[in-house]
Amino acid sequence: MKEKWIIQNKKGDFDQMVEVLGIDPLTARILANRGVKDVDSARFYLKGTLKDLPDPALLKDGEKAAALLEEALSSRLKIAVASDYDVDGIFAGQILKESLEKLGFEVLVLAPHRVREGYGLNRRIVEDALAFGAGILITCDNGIACREEVAYAKEKGLKVIVTDHHEVPETEGIFTLPPADAVMDPKRPDCPYPYQGICGAVVALKLMQLLWRRLGRREEELLEAMAAYAAIATVADLMELREENRILVREGLKRLSQTPNPGLKALLEALQLSGKPLSAYHIGFVIGPCFNASGRLESAELAQSLLNETEAEKAKSLAAHLLDLNRQRQQMTEEGAKEAEAKALQAAEDKVLVIHLPRLHESIAGIVAGRIKEKFNRPALVITGEGEHCKGSARSIPAYPLYDRMKECESLLTRFGGHAMAAGFSLREEAIDALRKSLNENSGLTDEDLCPIIKLDAAMPPAYATRDRIRQWEQLGPFGNGFERPLFGRSGLTVHRITVLGQRRNALRLRFSDESGQNFEGIWFGDVTLWEELLKQQLGEKAFTMLERSQTRVKMALAYQPMVHEYNGLQSIQFQIHHFQLVT
Repeated sequence: MKEKWIIQNKKGDFDQMVEVLGIDPLTARILANRGVKDVDSARFYLKGTLKDLPDPALLKDGEKAAALLEEALSSRLKIAVASDYDVDGIFAGQILKESLEKLGFEVLVLAPHRVREGYGLNRRIVEDALAFGAGILITCDNGIACREEVAYAKEKGLKVIVTDHHEVPETEGIFTLPPADAVMDPKRPDCPYPYQGICGAVVALKLMQLLWRRLGRREEELLEAMAAYAAIATVADLMELREENRILVREGLKRLSQTPNPGLKALLEALQLSGKPLSAYHIGFVIGPCFNASGRLESAELAQSLLNETEAEKAKSLAAHLLDLNRQRQQMTEEGAKEAEAKALQAAEDKVLVIHLPRLHESIAGIVAGRIKEKFNRPALVITGEGEHCKGSARSIPAYPLYDRMKECESLLTRFGGHAMAAGFSLREEAIDALRKSLNENSGLTDEDLCPIIKLDAAMPPAYATRDRIRQWEQLGPFGNGFERPLFGRSGLTVHRITVLGQRRNALRLRFSDESGQNFEGIWFGDVTLWEELLKQQLGEKAFTMLERSQTRVKMALAYQPMVHEYNGLQSIQFQIHHFQLVT
């Protein structure tokens, strides 16, 4: 796929950052490209601690909610927590449960069933809370849009506290809050909290901080105990690793590998991560998917059971079951993505891909839509089911405001919700083709919009990447959504040998040189056929084979991340290649 490479050049106080913080000029450039433009901001990003987190009292209704819970403790009221079935909801519920139980509350965590009930608070949860004997219902990672369900809980005599981080429902400029006794959501238009980008688990943690503060308990002890949970939720829910999220994730990762939670410990052992230094990658691609598999293929109760199990053997059994579910989810995803890709290729003229996979498990439709969006760089809607009850998930690209475009097709949908980049919806099977036609006829997308943009931090010569500089760049982590690992690029490099690696031909080793003739080693992980096709199309059928044999040289532009590679006790610098183009 054709790509457009751009070199970021955001402004910042580079000289001051270099002088005061003792960092490399290119490190200062990397920070500025991520919005960190002065010494104070850089110091917060690089050295901030849990003590530097914003005051939770800035969250609107936070003090009111904490006061309700303080009163409930003296009245010995039970607490029901209405969580969600995804990772953020699971750990938001766990933060509330453990924090409240340490204060003496009796707590029951309830979550909706993804397939049978769908997202958010519902009447069954309210009834279960009443059967438990709860006096207060706390929602976490949901509730802001559950006006009718909150009203029902109030009618039944429950006090309701909503903790959420999603958008407040709005119609023609008028925002509508649910009729709860307190509503904590940083996205409330009247909320003065300085950063809106925290996840549901962190909002729940802020409430617990305020309650512990009112009761004279040490907030530091609470933050220490809950940092790992907050980190998992933040990364798994794809929150941007900016502002306080960086502190929570960095501090949480430090504590995660040494977690005292028997269930989480058992899962880390099953994943062979126990005792190892962990990164945001491990949460996003290894740990988080296991917890998500619980809610996708069974119910969130399995994940909750794991986190609350105290016996090591039972925890080990639950962790094994969770891993098995995740393997099933991975296989289903691969099969679904393959089928979706075939259908996408049949709709090559469409700028918005609408793909109907009747037999796909609805819980993985969003994952498959994301895969298709990434592969084709087009908005992708994946629809499951047949007849009157089809459900879909959609993922978009920056040039296509998904929610706004779907709102224009509202008459074809029985239900929908979401935002600019992701949405969920329901419709009848007979409306699918009309939806596809309408979205494409009114897409407004140009060929340029569909061209992926690759953002580089600098046109850095490979020789500039010394071991000391690479280690300094590594210390800028954690890396993830909103704070990506540094990516550099250089044109005019000469590739003079390639070696295909692996039985599945899913890696490539490169030997290349710069303008001065200095040699370097690169590694590519991915589909090797992409290299074969490019070289054959532009340089002839034998180009790839000749390059394997070092019988030709090819001028290329490479986008890479340098790393210190260690093998048999020896260290060398290797460049992980992420994008490549021929230079003609």
